[in-house]
Amino acid sequence: MIDIHCHILPGIDDGAGTITDSLAMAQTAAQQGIHTIVATPHHRNGVFNNLKNDIISYTHDLNEQLKEENIPVTILPGQETRINGDMVGDIENGDLAALNDTKYLFVEFSSSHVPRYAKQMLFDIQVAGYIPVIVHPERNSAISQHPSMLYEFVQKGALTQVTAASLNGNFGKNIQKFSHQLVEANLTHFLASDAHNTTTRGFVMDEAFQELSDQHGNEMTYLFMENAQLLINGQNVNKDEPQQVKKKKFLGLF
Repeated sequence: MIDIHCHILPGIDDGAGTITDSLAMAQTAAQQGIHTIVATPHHRNGVFNNLKNDIISYTHDLNEQLKEENIPVTILPGQETRINGDMVGDIENGDLAALNDTKYLFVEFSSSHVPRYAKQMLFDIQVAGYIPVIVHPERNSAISQHPSMLYEFVQKGALTQVTAASLNGNFGKNIQKFSHQLVEANLTHFLASDAHNTTTRGFVMDEAFQELSDQHGNEMTYLFMENAQLLINGQNVNKDEPQQVKKKKFLGLF
C-alpha cells in the first residue's frame, strides 16, 4: 500500500515528536502492508510552517534512518498547506511542496470553514499547472452541511482525499456516513491515513480498505490503491464517471 498523507517527519508539527516516534510509525505502517509514505507536514495553518526545501532535507534524513534500522518503508516529500491567498506566489517562489514533486498539491480547509475565495484559488492553482487535492473534506462541517460546494470543486477539476479513520468510524458515525456518501458519489479519489502517531491517530489503512471493500466492492478498493500509485508517479488518476451519472448519484445521496 501507499499512504499519501502522513505526519511522520519528527519534531516539525503535531505528528511524530522524535525520530524514535517516526521509526515506530514506519514500523507500524510496514506491518499493515504500507511500503511508501508521503510525508505531509502542516504548513501555514496558523501554528506550523514547513517550507519545501526543509521538508526535502528532513525526508532524506528519515530515509537514511529507515535504511539503518532495516524498516522497509520509503518516505517521499509532500506538504499539507492550509488554503491561503498566497498559494500561487508560494508555488512560484518554491515554498510549496507538491506531492513527490508531481503536479498534485494538497489543500487543507479548517475544520469548520471554507473561505469564499476557495473556488478561485483552486482554479488559480490549476492555471499554475497543478492539481489541487482537498484533504479530509468529510471532516469539514461547512462541506458536510453543504456538499454541493465539494461537488462544484470536483466538477471544476479538484480531487479529494478521505481519511482512513473517517471511513472506519473513528471520528464518529456522522463523519463515517458522509465519507461513504462521498465514495458512492465519486466525490473522493484517495484514501490515506493522516496518521500522526501510533496510538490516537494511527494508520488503520488495512481496516479502512477492508471497510471500503465491504461497503463498495473490490473494484473501488483497487481504484483507490491504483490512484495512490498514479499520484506519486505524477500520472493522471482515475476520477470520472459520465457527469450526468455523477450528478444523479449526488442528488440521490445528499
